[in-house]
Amino acid sequence: MQKTSRLKRELQMLSNEPPPGITCWQTEERMDDLRAQIVGGTETPYEGGLFSLEIKVPDRYPFEPPKIRFLTPIYHPNIDNSGRICHDALKLPPKGAWRPSLNISTVLSSIQLLMAEPNPDDPLMADISSEFKYNKQLFMETARKWTKEHAVQKNTEGNKENTPDQKISSRKRHPLGAQQEGEESAKKTCS
Repeated sequence: MQKTSRLKRELQMLSNEPPPGITCWQTEERMDDLRAQIVGGTETPYEGGLFSLEIKVPDRYPFEPPKIRFLTPIYHPNIDNSGRICHDALKLPPKGAWRPSLNISTVLSSIQLLMAEPNPDDPLMADISSEFKYNKQLFMETARKWTKEHAVQKNTEGNKENTPDQKISSRKRHPLGAQQEGEESAKKTCS
């Protein structure tokens, strides 16, 4: 009951006063299955991109954080190939910073900020984090390329929404054999 009334208020707020560059809506009639889009910030490698996200609201919301992942591929040290996001606001204490006073709008705004200011010291993708720290120019070029390939809307055939299966194969950075061993070492320190 609390989840439903809270989500109705939040969706109303997101509809009437959305944060700049962010939209959020419910899918069909399911209030606990939301979609959002974040516009890539100016002067970032994500500029000009429109990034789609999936939001699953748990039954214990707001006492448990929403589960949010990117559907649009993004090259970022804190976001993995499955779209999972390493962010304190998406985890319960003691490791995380989620509080029932936070809301979906606040969390989406903080994800937008994370896109503009990655945290290479708490990465989900160690290889991208290392590149961000030690070869920022290469990181910026690759992130811009991914944005152009996956997040820039093309004016063809009715502007299909970014979906997770769109160009999914180009998310992989390693040949098939090296990918499995590379993923283990490339992922995770996000705690």
